[in-house]
Amino acid sequence: MTTKLLTLSLLILGSSILIAQDDKNAELSEEAKLAKATQNPLAAMYSLPFQNNTTFNVGPDERAHNVLNIQPVIPMSLTEGINLINRVIIPVITQPYGNNGTSSSTGLGDVNYTAWLSPTKASKITWGIGPAFQIPTASKDIYGSGEFGVGPSAVALTTKGQWVAGFVINNIWTFGDIKENKFLFQYFVNYNLPKAWYVVSAPILTANWNAASSQQWIVPFGAGAGKVFKLGKQPININAQIYNNVVRPDGWGDWQARIQVQLLFPKK
Repeated sequence: MTTKLLTLSLLILGSSILIAQDDKNAELSEEAKLAKATQNPLAAMYSLPFQNNTTFNVGPDERAHNVLNIQPVIPMSLTEGINLINRVIIPVITQPYGNNGTSSSTGLGDVNYTAWLSPTKASKITWGIGPAFQIPTASKDIYGSGEFGVGPSAVALTTKGQWVAGFVINNIWTFGDIKENKFLFQYFVNYNLPKAWYVVSAPILTANWNAASSQQWIVPFGAGAGKVFKLGKQPININAQIYNNVVRPDGWGDWQARIQVQLLFPKK
């Protein structure tokens, strides 16, 4: 009788360990899938990223310039075959001023809203096109032009094995007293590692076409790493990256650091 009870107890314990291991593997697999989804700007998943970008050595006093982008992503199903991916970027800008080395001011910049139409049918290339708008919300002229703007935007990406790569592109023109002509190109390359870790390079290249030819471009080069995990039941994506501005206008900083915390709300 004792031997039977011991055998039964060992079987129950072994089964419990195997079930727990399966649950853990399933959770890791879910987090790995979420990691790839966060790397897809067109993923049909609600998310709320907080992306902080700090540029160092700005101006003659080599101060830090900081932009916190609050970037909600709201996907909508228009038809069975078309999704509308709404992305809003709300910049909170901290700008240094004066020559005492400590003074700075913080305010709201112009909001950017992009609406991508994307087919839901699976293919080797996932893509979306639509308009990009600049909404004149700048609280002061040092944080933005305060002008309404519009232009075209496109995104495309592909996934192969552990790799996710693609780009986002737009150009915005304003039509008020301040005439802006601004270009943005962001390529992204992600390599996914075990346990929902990943390596990423996603620099944002910008051009001000109204500036002198030698002062138009900011071209960063660099990389970083990130991980998707759960805090309780809440999936979170975090990453940190560093970039060197190999091309930049006079007075702009040579290094920039990016830290992002992204709350994920996958569909059940």
